[in-house]
Amino acid sequence: MKHTRLFAAILCAAPPFAYAATGDTSDEIVVTATRIAQPLNQTLAHTSVISRQDIRNAQAVDVPSVLRDLAGVEFYQSGGIGKQSSLFLRGANSSHVLILLDGVRINSATTGSTELDQLMLDQVERIEVVRGNASSLYGSEAIGGVIQIFTRHGGGAPCFNASAGIGTHNTRHVSAGFSGQSGDADFSVQASHYKTAGVSAIKPSIVPTVNPDRDGYDNTSLSASLHYALDMDNGLAVSLLDSQGSSQNDNSFGLPTDVNTSKSHIQKLSLLSDNRINATWHSKLQLAQGVDDTRNFLNGMPDIALGALFKTVNNQVTWQNALQFDENSILNLGAEGLTQQVASDTAYTRNKRTAHSLFAGYTGNFGAHQLQANLREDRYSDFGVADTGLLGYGYAINEKWRATAVASTAFKAPTLNDLYYPLINYGTFGGVTYSYQGNPNLKPERSRNAELGMHYTAGGQQVDVAYFDSRIRDLIASNGLAAGSVINLSQARNEGWEFSYDGQFGDTGVKAALTLQNPRDGQTGQLLVRRARSYGSIGITQRLGLWKVGGECQFSGPRVDYDINTFARTTLSGYQVVNLTANYALDKHLNLSLRADNVFNRDYMLAHGYNTLGRTVFVAVNYQQ
Repeated sequence: MKHTRLFAAILCAAPPFAYAATGDTSDEIVVTATRIAQPLNQTLAHTSVISRQDIRNAQAVDVPSVLRDLAGVEFYQSGGIGKQSSLFLRGANSSHVLILLDGVRINSATTGSTELDQLMLDQVERIEVVRGNASSLYGSEAIGGVIQIFTRHGGGAPCFNASAGIGTHNTRHVSAGFSGQSGDADFSVQASHYKTAGVSAIKPSIVPTVNPDRDGYDNTSLSASLHYALDMDNGLAVSLLDSQGSSQNDNSFGLPTDVNTSKSHIQKLSLLSDNRINATWHSKLQLAQGVDDTRNFLNGMPDIALGALFKTVNNQVTWQNALQFDENSILNLGAEGLTQQVASDTAYTRNKRTAHSLFAGYTGNFGAHQLQANLREDRYSDFGVADTGLLGYGYAINEKWRATAVASTAFKAPTLNDLYYPLINYGTFGGVTYSYQGNPNLKPERSRNAELGMHYTAGGQQVDVAYFDSRIRDLIASNGLAAGSVINLSQARNEGWEFSYDGQFGDTGVKAALTLQNPRDGQTGQLLVRRARSYGSIGITQRLGLWKVGGECQFSGPRVDYDINTFARTTLSGYQVVNLTANYALDKHLNLSLRADNVFNRDYMLAHGYNTLGRTVFVAVNYQQ
């Protein structure tokens, strides 16, 4: 309750301080909330932006580290950086959040989720987070919302950047890049390598039979982009991201001497033609491929029992057309084609599917009134058709305050694991034979979401308050039988409040987020696992001459989980973690940075039985030409 009172005080006090602030956030442009460019302070869905400057200030390594500071976002990670993680957005499952990389899907068609834990911040320019149903814009998975990650791009005079650092657990990190503009072309190339010895992923005190050795992680990443302007109205762009990670893991059912390793390869390649046909018509055609390639090893050999190879290739084509007939209205029309194909040593009964989609959207501004409407049809080769829609309205009360309302629907397609996993016999126990296989008759999971919001923007400050009510039906779950399969069985519901604040007062910056929610099973009323009723963060940065220092506190209430040994429901304690940063400018190009995480060395768990990192320190020297 003390945390709740603190956040309420900050948020309520923000507007009277508006005239003390400097800077202005009203010119921030986003594209994810409507698929077309619009000011952040005009989005109807609750939307947040993590800029390149935010990433520099955080001095963090991977994408999960900066997302967990946002309202509505929860994470668990099984043993530290690079280990398997899951993201919950507004209490929805991790497979209910669509992750896009420059507009490209990189998710697994077998698990349905995206390996955010393999994406390093060296390659990231900015991140946009849109909460709530967005399937009418993007199709499957967008039940909890959409997180779009934009990779580094070029501009301005050609310049070089580099960074090198060391830290706790024998951590090493180096990165270098070159970007800029030359004539009609802008370009960017960025490469990085990260390695850490880590800690034991599973706590030996909870699972005594687990291998107690350190479970390390290393990652090598590369991003590149090139944009060439053919003339004032036409351009071509190509971009690439390649991330290769290797992580040692623990298996609670393994032997004390076992060494479990997973190798992950995330890749994105995109070719974009951007054309302004005339004063009214703006067309974009994108051809892209996203790859999720996971390989599992046990003691250096392919892990046949777990499945040694799961590789998804997403081939995607998108044609989008924005028609602006006057300064107040834009009509957005488009078509998409998606082919997902899986290569695996697991013999799926079917390893490929296609989806063909049509979408239409309208955004209008009429004085104090805003309107957004979206419709989409997705036609899948395996389960059929899914239609979704969104209707949003905004009213500008005055120059600073705005009220919004959004109602929307969404869906998630069954994964290829859900539909086509082959029949597996686990053995006979007590005269009963246990087996499992996919169910090709599954329907897509469906969702309805309603959101009411109040938004304040003035004098370098932004306040967002949103009430949401999300309901999901036809959730895919186990049938609980010895002859196991999955069926459309469960329901889930979550309603709650999100509070976000971002303000700048001279040389002082303040950011805060708070989420109050009730994520539960719609049939039993039980809380959904690993999701807290309340959580949030508060961060402050201060410039002091050549120094820039900062601190943040992340906190969460208790969460329900399954005991790693018995699988019975258990409760994870709440936690408070304090992180500190410092940056010293040696000159206009060179600086020293320090980040200390969990400075009070709190022992807590995000998933039962799995370690989190204790106190860690990382120091780096950074060069920007």
